[in-house]
Amino acid sequence: MKHVETFLRVRYKDTDQMGLVYYANYFVWFEVGRSEFLRSLGMSYKSLEQSEIFLPVIEAYCEYKFPARYDDELKVVAALKMLQEVRLGFQYDIYKVGEEGKLLASGETTHAFVNQKGRPLVLRKQNPFLWRLLKEVSQEISD
Repeated sequence: MKHVETFLRVRYKDTDQMGLVYYANYFVWFEVGRSEFLRSLGMSYKSLEQSEIFLPVIEAYCEYKFPARYDDELKVVAALKMLQEVRLGFQYDIYKVGEEGKLLASGETTHAFVNQKGRPLVLRKQNPFLWRLLKEVSQEISD
């Protein structure tokens, strides 16, 4: 399965009063992983939006296993989990670097393909090139 690894470091502002990463930051890191996944396919959120394709999150989930702390180096692994004509889904794993790849959190997001007015669109019709590209990547899911 195609996946993309992105590395980042926990900033002080990412932590709460207890010194642990605030839970919502994991969703920010999912977005970083998702953006880099799309970039690895030769596109960006910006280019999608210029093509009048938007990807709002319609479902999000995260399971927290161990906390991250200030200055930890993290590896975010993002992969395409599901592709349908009007939506797609990603899977994420966040690991702490240097501790034998300790898994800190796992999650998923589901996104709808919509136009600038927020109306659903069929990606296969709106952008056949992008549809074929994502379809090729999604074939690796079932292999």
